[in-house]
Amino acid sequence: MSRSHRIAIICGATVGSVAFVAIMVGMLLWWRHRRNQQIFFDVNATDQYDPEVCLGHLKKYTFKELRASTNNFNSKNILGFCTTECERLLVYPYMPNGSVASQLREHINGKPALDWSRRKMIALGTARGLLYLHEQCDPKIIHRDVKASNVLLDEYFEAIVGDFGLAKLLDHQETHVTTAVRGTVGHIAPEYLSTGQSSEKTDVFGFGVLLVELITGQKALDFGRLANQKGGVLDLVKKLHQEKQLNMMVDKDLGSNYDRVELEEMVQVALLCTQYYPSHRPRMSEVIRMLEGDGLAEKWEASQNVDTPKSVSSELLPLKFTDFAGADESSVGLEAMELSGPR
Repeated sequence: MSRSHRIAIICGATVGSVAFVAIMVGMLLWWRHRRNQQIFFDVNATDQYDPEVCLGHLKKYTFKELRASTNNFNSKNILGFCTTECERLLVYPYMPNGSVASQLREHINGKPALDWSRRKMIALGTARGLLYLHEQCDPKIIHRDVKASNVLLDEYFEAIVGDFGLAKLLDHQETHVTTAVRGTVGHIAPEYLSTGQSSEKTDVFGFGVLLVELITGQKALDFGRLANQKGGVLDLVKKLHQEKQLNMMVDKDLGSNYDRVELEEMVQVALLCTQYYPSHRPRMSEVIRMLEGDGLAEKWEASQNVDTPKSVSSELLPLKFTDFAGADESSVGLEAMELSGPR
């Protein structure tokens, strides 16, 4: 074989190998691109104007796609969270029963989806979730926006505390964190509203308002507005309690299907949790015990001798609950209203 023939064979083999590698790499990239296209997709431009979507530049995934990407939710592939330089994502388990706020308006065969026993179970479940955040996590977590729409329900109507968009981490040695005031009007504790200081007791206050929502079946401010109450929502609850007219605040959809003793206890816990001074409010561990019937009588009796402002609504410095009692929902943006600049 001549020298020129050998050179031609070597060059041909080299070019063939390079071409083969290039083709394989190209096929691999094409396959990965194709696979990603099959599993993930961007929201259509038209969807961005759909009020039910409103995802902007975010991506939307179906249950089927999430199942495929995690290999049928294999425990080795489950996401806790995702954090990169440009993305921070929280991934929650699917909650088939939505939020407490949505279920309070739902009916099954003409009956409320949340009967009294479920409402009490939700109160206990939420309290246990907040207890975990406050006393069992390290660092502890202050939620800062406890309300019915931020408590999710699984297939058994077990309560899961969700939406940590306003949450703050604190070392257990720290007593509070000072930030710009953000949250939902009617659920914000007075000390946070006036000073920007939030703590575990801020969440306790929000939990007390959540109890009012569970009892009435309405948003806290809606309840006060519909009752033509000039003062705050909590003033109305106190008034009904003092006048022994608690039946007036029970969700009409429940009719008479509720436990009157448990109603009295839940109202008392709500009022203890929403006391003006944070130091007077119970810890979530105490709240759980009281909801379970342990120590409530003693706590309630002690609270009656505490010197507190005559009316929470009349004492708030920058904003008063009375400012919103008769206000239009559209004029104040009740849902997660931003009361100041970014955190």
